[in-house]
Amino acid sequence: MSEYDGHQYVGVDLHRRRSVIVRQTDDGVQLSAVRILNDPVALGLQIEQAGPDPDVVLEATYGWYWAADVLQAAGARVHLAHPLGVKGFAYRRVKNDIRDAADLADLLRMGRLPEAWIAPPQVRELREPAQAHLPAPAEDFAARAEQTARRLARLPYTAARP
Repeated sequence: MSEYDGHQYVGVDLHRRRSVIVRQTDDGVQLSAVRILNDPVALGLQIEQAGPDPDVVLEATYGWYWAADVLQAAGARVHLAHPLGVKGFAYRRVKNDIRDAADLADLLRMGRLPEAWIAPPQVRELREPAQAHLPAPAEDFAARAEQTARRLARLPYTAARP
C-alpha cells in the first residue's frame, strides 16, 4: 500500500509481453508509473498498492480477458475502454505508454471514459468456438492469393504483341 490512503484510479496500457500501470489520486496527481511483464502475479501485486477497491481501466485490445479477470479477483472495479472512443490518442504530439495509461486513468477519473462491455467468463467461453474457425489475417491473405492464382491459371494465356 502506498502512502496515499484515498481512492485511486489506475490506467493500464496493456501490450502482448509488457504493460504500463499508472496510479493516480482523485485529483489526478500521479502516484506511480511502472512497467511490468504480463504476469498475473505481477499485475496483482501492483494493484494491491492501489488500496481497496481501486477503479482500473484498460483498453479493449487483443488478450485483455486475463488482465480483467486478475484485476476483478484482486477487488478492483474494472472498466474497459472502447478502442474507437479513445482513438484520439493517436493524434497527440507526445505518445508513449506512460502517457497512454495516464490518459486512460484521467478519462475514467473525470467520468469521460467511453466504455465497452466486459463479457462474463461464461459468455467468453461461448464466443471462443465461434471465433476459432475464423482464419488469421495472414492466413486469410494467403488463401485469397491462392484463389486468385488458381483463377488466373484457368484464363487463356495470350502473349503480348511487340
